[in-house]
Amino acid sequence: MIHQLALLVGVLSFFHSSEFALALLIHGRHHVSWKSFLFSRDYLVAMAAGVLEHLAESLVVPGIKEHPWMSNAGLALVVAGEMIRKAGILTAWNGFTHDIKTRRHDNHILVTHGIYSFLRHPGYAGFFLWSVGTQVMMLNPLCTIAYAIVTWRFFHSRIAYVASLLLFSFITLPVVSCEEYFLRRFFGSQYEDYARRVPSGIPFIK
Repeated sequence: MIHQLALLVGVLSFFHSSEFALALLIHGRHHVSWKSFLFSRDYLVAMAAGVLEHLAESLVVPGIKEHPWMSNAGLALVVAGEMIRKAGILTAWNGFTHDIKTRRHDNHILVTHGIYSFLRHPGYAGFFLWSVGTQVMMLNPLCTIAYAIVTWRFFHSRIAYVASLLLFSFITLPVVSCEEYFLRRFFGSQYEDYARRVPSGIPFIK
């Protein structure tokens, strides 16, 4: 139980420090702020919920925390998620940012080689695996399900190309939005062809 909490501290420390260090290396200190540590209120609440579930279940049903093989499987998911995400960052290099770009810059190119030849959004796919993996590692059944649902919904809204806008309660119109919209606007048919060939990397998100 203490071992699992120590693992979580190590996993979180590595993830956040490496995200900041890579942002600093790639973009320079004048373009990086504390936000590159990727902390947010919702994220901190989610992590606190995971720790609280772990502590509560350790006291009430300690047997649920005594499955090291499952905890190790969660750690494997964490490592896989880190590797996928970091491969995406290192491959895209200065094309990888922590926010969605709404303007195309002169050096903005469509990256389709390396891991991007298998996954369109390795940064998102990696984080999805990583976040769910942290809760499997902690043997938190409730938060494992909750994390999977919440992170999936977050990335669905961030990636999705077409959303629905309900007008006057009875008229539904398609609205382009989010990252896929801007990528299609930047790269046109080049991105259309790429999106048809390569999956997003998140289950059930085209």
